[in-house]
Amino acid sequence: MIDQLYRKAVLTVAERPQVEKLARDKMWPLAQRFVAGENIQSAIGAVLELQKDGIQGNLDLLGEFIDSPAKCTEFAEQVLKLIDAAHAAGITPYVSIKLSSVGQGKPVPETEGGGEDLGLKNARRIVGKAKEYGGFVCLDMEDHTRVDITLQQFRTLVGEFGNAHVGTVLQAYLYRSLKDRESLDDLKPNIRMVKGAYLEPETVAYPDKADVDQNYRRLVYQHLKAGNYTNVATHDEKIIDDVKRFVLAHGIAKDQFEFQMLYGIRRDLQKSLAAEGYRVRAYIPYGRDWYAYFSRRIAETPRNAMFVAQGLLKG
Repeated sequence: MIDQLYRKAVLTVAERPQVEKLARDKMWPLAQRFVAGENIQSAIGAVLELQKDGIQGNLDLLGEFIDSPAKCTEFAEQVLKLIDAAHAAGITPYVSIKLSSVGQGKPVPETEGGGEDLGLKNARRIVGKAKEYGGFVCLDMEDHTRVDITLQQFRTLVGEFGNAHVGTVLQAYLYRSLKDRESLDDLKPNIRMVKGAYLEPETVAYPDKADVDQNYRRLVYQHLKAGNYTNVATHDEKIIDDVKRFVLAHGIAKDQFEFQMLYGIRRDLQKSLAAEGYRVRAYIPYGRDWYAYFSRRIAETPRNAMFVAQGLLKG
């Protein structure tokens, strides 16, 4: 409950326009601990640097809840450029997208044929481009109101492009996630398991960290036992050690899962896991629309808030 109250307090303050303005003016140097930069070149550079330590990258152009259909398509074009740039740099493209950024829930404009969901249309272009290069697209999960449509569109895209080129995310703090995971088993899906970082009501999400952690383990273990590729996205060393023991006890090969962590957090742990022969991937966000992502990182733990406070005092 304390964790939920802390998250709520931070995110409520962060949503105030005057706070966002101050943050954008003063906090970019601090945000760069968690954000690779504002352009494609800096993001590609971050991947290449991590690869020296045997760590792969999951690139994410920041931006969400974009209102204009034209801007949604413009955002999709930037992701396509990112995929091309990764390929040109010798990197197998692996990107995450928020479907709200590319038009989820908005109709395709009549001038472009109308009819279907704009987010699905743009996602098709992005997954198709990644598939050209043998790459992968993860459909990020957003707040609970978008889970149904995201899973529907994920199912459509797996049917069109296969589970080797598109995956999605489940959030352990949502009560519904275990049933959602089971409902996707027929797809043999590649799923990134996270705890969840949005501010959600207790009617849909566990308020206590202990319950979230327990549900996280259940999601990971069930997905692995079902024979599905599992992205274990956590910095929690207790959970990481438990997963290591679980896969050893159940004879699950190291090529059926990977550990994923956030850029700028626990690089030492990422390197040590890679040295042990585990697949490791860092989630690398970049772009000018960094504030919402940065706010959620602060809200995850008081330790991150202290880092920001100390940085401001030094400034």
